[in-house]
Amino acid sequence: QLTGVLDDCLCDIESIDDFNTFKIFPKIQKLQERDYFRYYKVNLKRPCPFWADDGHCSIKDCHVEPCPESKIPVGIKAGSSNKYSKAANNSKELEDCEQANKLGAVNSTLSNQSKEAFIDWARYDDSQDHFCELDDERSPDAQYVDLLLNPERYTGYKGPSAWRVWNSIYEENCFKPRSVYRPLNPLAPSRGGSCLFCLCLEKRVFYKLISGLHASINLHLCANYLLEETWGKPRWGPNVKEFTRRFDPVETKGEGPRRLKNLYFLYLIELRALSKVAPYFERSVVDLYTGNGHEDAESKALLLDIFRDTKSFRMHFDEKSMFAGDKKGAKSLKEEFRLHFKNISRIMDCVGCDKCRLWGKLQTQGLGTALKILFSEKEIQSLPENSPSKGFQLTRQEIVALVNAFGR
Repeated sequence: QLTGVLDDCLCDIESIDDFNTFKIFPKIQKLQERDYFRYYKVNLKRPCPFWADDGHCSIKDCHVEPCPESKIPVGIKAGSSNKYSKAANNSKELEDCEQANKLGAVNSTLSNQSKEAFIDWARYDDSQDHFCELDDERSPDAQYVDLLLNPERYTGYKGPSAWRVWNSIYEENCFKPRSVYRPLNPLAPSRGGSCLFCLCLEKRVFYKLISGLHASINLHLCANYLLEETWGKPRWGPNVKEFTRRFDPVETKGEGPRRLKNLYFLYLIELRALSKVAPYFERSVVDLYTGNGHEDAESKALLLDIFRDTKSFRMHFDEKSMFAGDKKGAKSLKEEFRLHFKNISRIMDCVGCDKCRLWGKLQTQGLGTALKILFSEKEIQSLPENSPSKGFQLTRQEIVALVNAFGR
């Protein structure tokens, strides 16, 4: 049972539990079931950029079932990545698009190398404020996945391949005391006299976000575990023994509760991002467009209702305390922070189990979107009311990832 105040913020666990249980969670659950948020486009075939592929998980539960084109709402599959409003998906534009496709035979003469170059240019142009390596939605390997039909759960993926991914994340990308090898207990003084509190606030925040993400994923694997499979019928459910192994204070030598506290910290960061991005969605030019006007209006009303709740929370994390030193040093640290996180998003392409890769990429992109929002406050405040955004934009993929990551 966790209690008490979280480090680096003026918030206690009991307040978060009450707020989430009675206000946020029921509404987020409903939102995740709506068409706009249940379909996520992802490329699960991108090669691992850091080491030779270990080979994919052969267990059938690792498989992700892509969604047939016929099942995707017309408004979702018709719009490009930034076009999620009705105005951007009107029938005239769709007709033009279809006509262009018919006339676009020249595109088929491009070599694969040229196509990759074009994709890279577009990705670079749009990457200056991103904390994640984004999948290119135009890639032939990118497919829509129904998140409700491919839930995050334990698939049997474990061992050296899984260990290598998390070890790489912590060792190469996570700010931590140098004398701590694998940071299993980073808050305790090590033999070198180093501890997490010896790091600056920004680096502590980074470490705790990654640890919180790790805890979130482990919690979902414990909560939805393959308990037995008889006559080809799997039975999924909570595995208390596995939960105890990963989080019990005695079994983990006191580290388990810290991992769980980092999960609460991650929740606070994403909650803060939702409260900050509300003005972006409150504008009339933004619809959560699927092509079904009634459903779209209900989805937006529910999202705005959640935003109102996030604003009512009294103990938000204060991101203004970060990067508040001298301008040059703060800018350099912020860029380092962004590049470290971007690297972590690339490591998710090294996960050998497709279902684990799907949810790892989605939750990493969701957290990256939250960070992008927190560091774009001025751009959000200066958005025009009745015209598309110029300075700050969110793609549909980022919106879906943000909501679903927070939902986890």
